[in-house]
Amino acid sequence: MTDPKPYDASAMPDATRWRRFSSMMYEGVLLFAVVYLASYLFDTLTQSRSGMTLRPARQLVVFLAIGVYFVMSWRYSGQTLPMKTWNLRLVENNGQVPRPRRLVLRYLLLWPVPLLAGLLIKALSWSTGLGALDLLIVLTPFSIFIWTWFDRDQRFLHDRVLGTRLVVTPSKRKTPDKP
Repeated sequence: MTDPKPYDASAMPDATRWRRFSSMMYEGVLLFAVVYLASYLFDTLTQSRSGMTLRPARQLVVFLAIGVYFVMSWRYSGQTLPMKTWNLRLVENNGQVPRPRRLVLRYLLLWPVPLLAGLLIKALSWSTGLGALDLLIVLTPFSIFIWTWFDRDQRFLHDRVLGTRLVVTPSKRKTPDKP
């Protein structure tokens, strides 16, 4: 298999926070299906009747399923479906679609910041005795945006570390011919 076609990365602007956020929200809807399917297959194969049965194994299977979804999508087109919708593409700084090893690393590096945010929320809830603060856990996926406020190109931390970027691609929308 040949490498996907390179893109002129210098001609494509970095994606704005708003565009990345919108794509991320759409991604959450699609990930529901990935998580549901992985969990269903896990429950069927293990004959578990509760989400708490074999919980660590279930979490590992879901983690791997989400990882396969992202890595395969990024590898073959540099885009997931939401990224296509929002005209986003993942490229290396040189415009190439990243190699599989770098994509796996990108997926793994997506996790530390939200997990740290989750731990901070749990610690805050525990130290104050206000259990309702645990509800803030729904905000942890958005903690990856914090770094973009300090980065000169507004890139995510994991993209800065790996030398990748999310760029805006030209729209493929057909426009009617004007007379």
